[in-house]
Amino acid sequence: MREDLLKLKNIGETSADWLIAIGIDSVSQIEELGAAEVYRRLRARFPVSRNMLWALQGALLDIPYNQLPESLKQALLEELRG
Repeated sequence: MREDLLKLKNIGETSADWLIAIGIDSVSQIEELGAAEVYRRLRARFPVSRNMLWALQGALLDIPYNQLPESLKQALLEELRG
């Protein structure tokens, strides 16, 4: 539900609307698919930047996106490439 998505750190109204538009309406779906896959699906439909990737992972970890360790950012980028 949109309200559940809005409770996540780093997810605002536009991000929640975009997630719902691609069929993601729960935290468990983001967890199941992983931040990289959700980002991949968002990028196919919307003008998202890498900050959205960081925001999704931060939401899963309950931390602000700008506090993600660089090593985790690099692992996410590798996952996107693979």
